[in-house]
Amino acid sequence: MTPAPPNAVHIGADDLPWVDIGPGAKLKVLQVREREGLWVVANIFPAGYAVQTHRHTGPVWGYTVAGAWKYREYDYINRAGSFLYEPAGSVHTLECVEDETMVWFHMYGANLNLDSDGNVESVTDGAGTLAAYYMLCEAAGLPRPNVLTE
Repeated sequence: MTPAPPNAVHIGADDLPWVDIGPGAKLKVLQVREREGLWVVANIFPAGYAVQTHRHTGPVWGYTVAGAWKYREYDYINRAGSFLYEPAGSVHTLECVEDETMVWFHMYGANLNLDSDGNVESVTDGAGTLAAYYMLCEAAGLPRPNVLTE
């Protein structure tokens, strides 16, 4: 007998909370599959917000839902509806151009956060991001979110 196919999993827009991650930026963790190195997050950034220069150990896919942002190292601007692919090893510094910019990122591996000389200063990955998300939810008095972990 053939086993039944797995069911699709739906996460509604309001099923997971946004948490504050520092000057006006917000994070929502959608899925983490630690064994695979997969992490899927959504961010909201204010204009002028910058993410530390980093290098990816795996590929990243990004989709801009609203607003606009860019990498300091490139001329193009990612606007609502833009899709971006970042190969493993790419180095860049995300900088937000418009308020309320919302971006969805699907990542494998880790972000190696670099100092001004290009040395690894810290590492961000899915498991650490999920732990921080849980902690920020708890600190905000929110129930533990039901993040998809498999």
